[in-house]
Amino acid sequence: MNVLIACEESQTVCKAFRELGFNAYSCDIVECSGEHPEWHFNVDIFDVIKRKGGVTQSGNLVFVDKWDLMIAHPPCTFLSSSGAKWYYHPDDKDLPIEQRRPHPRFPHRKQDQDAAIDFFMALYNTSIPYIAIENPVGVMSSRFRKPDQIVQPYMFGNAARKTTCLWLKGLPSLEPTELVSQGESIVFRSGKKMPKWYCDALTNAKTDAERRRLRSKTFDGIARAMASQWGTFVKHEMEKSND
Repeated sequence: MNVLIACEESQTVCKAFRELGFNAYSCDIVECSGEHPEWHFNVDIFDVIKRKGGVTQSGNLVFVDKWDLMIAHPPCTFLSSSGAKWYYHPDDKDLPIEQRRPHPRFPHRKQDQDAAIDFFMALYNTSIPYIAIENPVGVMSSRFRKPDQIVQPYMFGNAARKTTCLWLKGLPSLEPTELVSQGESIVFRSGKKMPKWYCDALTNAKTDAERRRLRSKTFDGIARAMASQWGTFVKHEMEKSND
């Protein structure tokens, strides 16, 4: 059973599948930080899908008969609701959306969002039979459809909040594995509340790239649930089709 983890440089999900014996590979346009370059394609995801493999970051030539399952983590910068304030000119906030000007700092933000939506949909519409795409709450709920499931790390043994939407193709919803506390939060003077793990990622990271990487990494409890539950499900479905 061949598993492709799209847009994942941390290899958190990839390694969870590997630990259970699945032939899993991660893929991203940046090099992996998960310490297994032999399991990582450092190229465009659609090239790996089309060619059914390619050259890994370590230089190994890897090809499969077909990809059976793909879990994708497309970049959320232009899809997340948290970035909505950057689309329109702040002086136009009381105008109808169709009359608002682009934000002066980000004049091409709308085009970037359209490209991100196209990328998301291209992933979903590949010929791989079983697909899960994760992203935060955002524009895909209106531009595509509501997510099939919304999960939190605290449902899978990690004491933290990170609202994660899942769009599923041929897969069942994940079953919670271990309910724990929702973790610590930081309350600012303004009254704004933020999960401590997220605040730490913002303050401790040395670069913007490191900050994005820390914020986007999948919690290991969710990764293990994906590997155990979806891996087992797809394996059983494949066995049934071969009977």
